[in-house]
Amino acid sequence: MEHSTHFQALPFASARAAGARLRALAKGWLKKSPVFNFNQVERDRWVRRQAAGLPAQSAVLDVGAGNGPYRQFLAHCSYKAQDFSALTPEQLRDHKGYGPIDYVCDATAIPVPDNHFDVVLCTEVLEHVPEPIKVIREIARVLKPGGKLLLTAPLCSGIHQEPYHFYGGYTPYWYQKFLTRAGFLEVTVEPNGGFFKHYGQESVRFAKMLTPWKASAAWPLRLFLLPAWLISLPWFVLGIPLACQLLDRLDAEKKFTIGYHVIAIRGPVGK
Repeated sequence: MEHSTHFQALPFASARAAGARLRALAKGWLKKSPVFNFNQVERDRWVRRQAAGLPAQSAVLDVGAGNGPYRQFLAHCSYKAQDFSALTPEQLRDHKGYGPIDYVCDATAIPVPDNHFDVVLCTEVLEHVPEPIKVIREIARVLKPGGKLLLTAPLCSGIHQEPYHFYGGYTPYWYQKFLTRAGFLEVTVEPNGGFFKHYGQESVRFAKMLTPWKASAAWPLRLFLLPAWLISLPWFVLGIPLACQLLDRLDAEKKFTIGYHVIAIRGPVGK
């Protein structure tokens, strides 16, 4: 009997393992999809392009590096990472813990000399610091004259990495005003998609939040939600995001973008 029970359990265990593998593959594919995860995918592509154009052995500082997802793009450079290292692994990208951090410190007080780095990379950090203007000034201080800042931050962002989330987002006018004041020249600001791509991303979020077994409601309401959720799922998860990818070219102004990619050049010292 024990052997029989054991052999009967094996197919179920195998099925569960196969299901877990399929879910992991699907999740990995979704994370790499420019349709269903365009914000991160397009930002990663932008960083990769910028990194590929940097001269070999450029001194690069990654401010707010977390687990260092861009370290691989900068393997040809002299890469250093800074972070305050106060988040849990679950709060970091892909729920991975911190990577090697060279400077564990506040981003307003990085322990390096003036004019030290050729490039500073700072992605999705400014919304998490209490004094972002001071961070911009500190980045200007550690950059060499003529050095390059590669910066991204959201325009529209829900609360995350709490309690270290202080601002909802930044506009092109903020970048132009405060980067220029800090001594940067040639400030270029480009949107990461327009309204429709943003809408498509939130459509996927809508479907996730409507999931009946995750809803914070009494079970009769969850039971009522189930058929509505199943019927709407293909539309919210597939139809809308795919349509929004095609429609995004119609948004010429892009005032409802998810965020911005910014390049700025450090001016002469004293400017």
